[in-house]
Amino acid sequence: MIRVYKQVVEHVNKSIGYLLGLLLMVMTVLIAWQVFARFVMGSPLTFSEEVARFFMIWLAFLGAAYAFKKGSLISIDILNEVLKGTWLRILNLLIYVICIGFALVLIIYGIDMMLRVEPQIAPSTRLSMMWPYLAVPIGGVVILLNAISLILKEFIEEDEG
Repeated sequence: MIRVYKQVVEHVNKSIGYLLGLLLMVMTVLIAWQVFARFVMGSPLTFSEEVARFFMIWLAFLGAAYAFKKGSLISIDILNEVLKGTWLRILNLLIYVICIGFALVLIIYGIDMMLRVEPQIAPSTRLSMMWPYLAVPIGGVVILLNAISLILKEFIEEDEG
């Protein structure tokens, strides 16, 4: 059961990695085209800034969840270097539990925020503002999945090994 969970989480993270690359590529092309259209052609696009902003929101929340799993977020690691053995495992558990709490806040309040702005329409794309705000609870869900996966990796695998 744990192995299946970890495989699902790895598949989700791999898919998110590809999605992040795609979003970044599309955002870069849109912004480059916007600059070209504005300064060379004299006729700026009406939607590109808004779409790029929405993609940036998704990049931030999904990217943070992806980086959390990879251990790439900024951290203060002085305690990691001082503590050893059981104390280090307790510290890691505490960090993962705090991250789970933060993920739950993102999920609960993100859903509330998303539902509140759902009737609002973006001016250029005419999309519901629910779509950019959906990144908050989705990012929280991925952080939650990754935190649980890291707890399983830290405690279950090492106990088996």
